[in-house]
This record gives sequence, C-alpha cells and structure tokens, in this order.
Amino acid sequence: MRYMRLLPSVVAALALVVAWFVYSPGLRGGFLFDDFANLPSLGATGPVRDTPSFLRYVTSGTADPTGRPISVASFLIDAQDWPADPLPFKRTNVIVHLLNGLLLFSVLRTILRITIHGDRARTTAADLTAALTMAFWLLHPRLVSTTLYIVQREAMLPATFTLIGVLGWLAGRRLLAQDKYRQGVLLEFGSLAICTVLATLSKANGILLPVLVLALEYTVLPPLAQGQSVHARTRALTCWTVFAALAAYVVYQGVANTIAGIDYRTWTEGQRLLTEPRILWTYLYDLWIPKAYSAGLFNDAYTVSTSLVTPWTTLPAIVGIILFATSALAWRRALPLYAAAVLFYLGGHLIESTTVPLELYFEHRNYLPSMLLFLPAAAWLAGLRLQATQPSDKPAVFLSAWPWRAAISVVALATLATMTFANARIWGDDNTQALIWARLNPDSARAQVTAAAYEMAHGNPGGASRRLTPLLVLHPNEVQLSFNLLSAHCATGTVTPDDIAAASYSLRHSRDPGALIVSWYDRIIPIVQAGTCRGLTLGDLKQLARDGTGNPLYPPGRRQDLAHAQGVVDLSSGQPGDALASFNAALDYNPQLETALAQAAMLGEYGYPTLGLAHLAHYDGLPRQPKGNGLALNMPALHRWVLDEQQYWEHERAVLENTLIQAENESP
Repeated sequence: MRYMRLLPSVVAALALVVAWFVYSPGLRGGFLFDDFANLPSLGATGPVRDTPSFLRYVTSGTADPTGRPISVASFLIDAQDWPADPLPFKRTNVIVHLLNGLLLFSVLRTILRITIHGDRARTTAADLTAALTMAFWLLHPRLVSTTLYIVQREAMLPATFTLIGVLGWLAGRRLLAQDKYRQGVLLEFGSLAICTVLATLSKANGILLPVLVLALEYTVLPPLAQGQSVHARTRALTCWTVFAALAAYVVYQGVANTIAGIDYRTWTEGQRLLTEPRILWTYLYDLWIPKAYSAGLFNDAYTVSTSLVTPWTTLPAIVGIILFATSALAWRRALPLYAAAVLFYLGGHLIESTTVPLELYFEHRNYLPSMLLFLPAAAWLAGLRLQATQPSDKPAVFLSAWPWRAAISVVALATLATMTFANARIWGDDNTQALIWARLNPDSARAQVTAAAYEMAHGNPGGASRRLTPLLVLHPNEVQLSFNLLSAHCATGTVTPDDIAAASYSLRHSRDPGALIVSWYDRIIPIVQAGTCRGLTLGDLKQLARDGTGNPLYPPGRRQDLAHAQGVVDLSSGQPGDALASFNAALDYNPQLETALAQAAMLGEYGYPTLGLAHLAHYDGLPRQPKGNGLALNMPALHRWVLDEQQYWEHERAVLENTLIQAENESP
C-alpha cells in the first residue's frame, strides 16, 4: 500500500521533530568545565573579526597534535568574542545532532537497498529499518552528555564527516557497478581522503573513517557484480593501509607507555588495557539498558583493574570482548547486521579505548561507535530479513505482523524520548545538575567539588564543608578538594591550621591539577585581603604556593602558575619588590612573551610601572625559543608561527611599554 511506502520518511521526520523538542529544555544550561578551557580563546587575542584574528583563533587549539581546527572554527558560528552566551552554542550542537541523524538514515537506507535486491515491500522494510535505527540513536538519553556539552561538538563533527565519507564511498561503489571505473575510483578515493582529513581535523579519532568503511564492506555490503577487482584495489590502498597504520600506532603507544610510564596518570598502561574491556561492556549496558540520568561528566572514580582478577569482572570482560569480536567475524555472512553493529562499535573505539593514555571513561566516546548498535533490533521490528552476500527469497513480514511490531517500536521510542527529555531538563538547570551528578557519583572528587561550589554560591558553605570533608580524608592528594574545603571554611569562618596543612599536603603530593591553581588564587586573594576569611592570611597563601613549587610531579607550566600566584600575593601584600622576583621566577619556568606582558601589565596596574618595565627587561635576558618556520608538526607550533608572522606580541609589547613609560613619567 502506498501509505506504507511513506512510513519510513514519516518516522524519520517525526524523530527529528521529537529530538528537537526533547533537547530544547537543555538549551538553557550554562558552560561547563572544558568549555571554559577551550572557548575563551574566542577572545584571547581580541574579537575574531578579520583574517588575521581568524588565523590566530583557528590555530589556537591545543587538543591533539592537529588542534582540531575544524571544530574550533565551528564555534565562530555562535560567537566571535568572549565572554559569550551559551545558548547559541548549545543550539548549534543540537542542530548538528539532528543533521547526523539525517545522515545516518541516508547511509543505512543506501546500504540496505544495495543489500536486499528485493521488491517494493522489501525496499520499504529496508527504509523502515534505517528510519528506526536512526530514531533509536537520535533519541537515546546517553547522547545528551555529548550533544549538550558544548565542547563535545569536537566529538560530533567527526561523525558528520564520517557519514558524509561513507555516502561518498557508497556512491563510488554504485558507479563502479555501472562500469564507470574512473569516476567510481575517484569518488571512492576522493570522498574517503577528503572526509578523513576533515574528520581528523575535527578530532583525532576521525581518522577511523576508513576502518569503519571496512566494517561495512565485510559485513552488510555485498561484492560488486562488476568492477569488484578495481574496488578491491581501491579498498586495499585506502582502508587497509590506514587500518595497518593505526594498528601499528596503537601497538607502539602500548609499548612506549609501558616502557616510559605515564607520570600524569594514576594508572599504568597495563592497568588501562585491563580496565578498558570492562568499560566497553559498561558502555554497551548503558546503551542497551538506558536510564534517564547518568554519571554525566564525572568518571574519575571508575575502579581501575590492577590484575586479571581485581576486580573479578576483569577477566570475564576481556574474554567477552574477544568472543564479541570473534562472533561478529564468524557470523558476518549469516548475521550481517549483527556483525556490522559489533565491528562498527569496536572499530569506533580503536583509538580512545585502547592504548592511548586518555582518561579511562567518557560517555561521548560512544557518539559515533553506537550508530549501528540498534540496527539488528530495528531490522527485526521492520521485519527485514537479509544476508549480505545473497538476497533472501522470503517476503518481508512487517506488513502481516505490523500492529504489535509498531506498538513495540512506539513504546521503545517514547521511552527513549521521555528519558532524553528528563536528562535535557537537568542539563538546562546547572544547580540541579550538579547535585544530581554528586548523588550519582559519591566517590568522585570532581562531582563533589562541583556540587559544593553550587552550594556555596547559594549560601550553604556548611553543606559544602560537610560534603568535602570526608572525601578529603579518602583522597588527601586532591588539590581540588583541599582548596575548595578551604574556601568553604573561609565562608563559615572556621579555617584551622589543619585545613592549611591539608592544602599544603595536597599541593606537595598531587599530580598536575591543571588551571585550578590560578583560578582559585584569583578568587581567594580578594577575600583574604578584605579580612573576611578568619584563620587564613596572605602569608599562608604565599607559603602554600611555595610548597607546591617543590612538587616533582608538576610540569614547568604548573610551577609557573604557583610562582605567579606568589607574585599576586606579594602585590596584594604591598611588597612590589618581592612581586617582581616572583614574576621573574615564574617567567624562568617557561619564558613566553605573553606571560611577561600579562605580569608586567599587572605590576603597572598596581602602580609600579618601573617594575613592569624591569620585568620585560628580565624577559629579554632569557634564552629565546626558536621561531616556527611554517612547517610545524603540531598546532601549537603553527599558532606561534602565525603570531610571529603577524608580530602580534611585539605590537602588544610596544603598546604596553608606551603605557608603562607614560605612567612612569607621570608618577611623582
């Protein structure tokens, strides 16, 4: 019947509309964590308004050797300066998510139509399978933490270019089957090459596009009736070459990290390899047994596997993953949809869930790998039966059994949509979100610190103190716990020598706490200077910074932060000479002109322009780093080269020096 042929398009369109509706409550949420680490570069060297400022901004990324310039550039859609309103960023993320759903529908419909070789009814069943798979994925609550976390557009755009690349590959296949060899090869090779580059420049795991094409080629895509030998050579030159290179890289990373160790992690390479199979099963469980709320962004308390039997689930998880992959390979002809879903999922985790020493667990890593997981279930609901290498002669059965299959589909999709709506509402309320995540992650220092920060912001420092105190006993090395507990006790007027000693201990024994030190000192110094924090003095703050500089686990950048903090304390204490010495020491750790300018400007703002000029003179006496030559091997080096070519910092220095000299001349 004609209306049944329209059903797949109706399902796909409704899924897009419902997805926009269920995500809309989350648009009211604010920026979070890594948003603040990445998005302020929009205004770091001024508003992005012309070609020079665009080049400075688009090369400012530091994640991956590539700096993810495509993702970085995409944020210009939403703002060209900082600070900015988070709503446009979140809205664009949701639009990208809807676009990816539409692309997924197009990819699956094309693949299944190639595979079935069937009549109109079977074609409708194939299209319905594609629409249901897209709807299950698009409305799944586990993707909320990717879609509404602004910076994770970096995980979404590789999926966009991957799907476009697959569509191009499929179009090239079709041309080869029509004896259009030259056009087919060019389209296969070109689409794969261009989209792999674009995906990789969005995030490094975009390089997995050829691997995911292999997962489709050896499961659901049948051999070509014509042009198969040409197609096979193209596949070998592109997909298999990239797969071999990636496999070698993964092995190299494992060996290198085992030999050299990973100083900035609390686990070893071996422990990571033991833990990741358990994490993969956790991902699968959460995808197949969904719930409205999840651990969100806090995964620092995930239990590390220290041996094959600790915890006991380690060995079963490893064996299970091996059997999972083996079954997909063994049944790729008999159960092609199952095989495609499994191999696509495992292939999508090849980089982030193997030897590369990233943090162990993040939900957003499933955004692309999960796209085919619901394909077998959708095919069953649509009544589609197929084999990859030979068409089935059995008719589609979805028509005869449609009422109860439709009921299951509607209930499943409604349940997913309801969960996603509930989760999105939490993402639209920062305070409630922090408290729920803290409840779901009782052992996570990050989750408890975030909740404590919201409690303090809403006039409940006592609650923040009660939340953080027992956790600091369990994790005495956590700077984020000791510093935030100090802040809470400042607000209640109960800072004790033990609190200061605990902060000192954490600074001396923790691993790199990142930008936390600078941001905390910026907040706490005015409070202490105003005399509203009984029990904590500026001298205590300076001593804490001194304690931290002796930590051998801190990189030069973190020691620079601590020396800078000492300088700010000195200025606040009315000791400009000591401040100059501290700022000079900070510069010695990592000589950068931008650091010298910021600290010299601060000396000038406090009324010491002569010391500001002296600080710039100190910079001039330090060894120079070689300038970039335009052939940078990573984005930070290319960024330095752009700034050098534009003489950006030299111009900023000239302006600052003139200001300082003028202030010096005007001083009595």
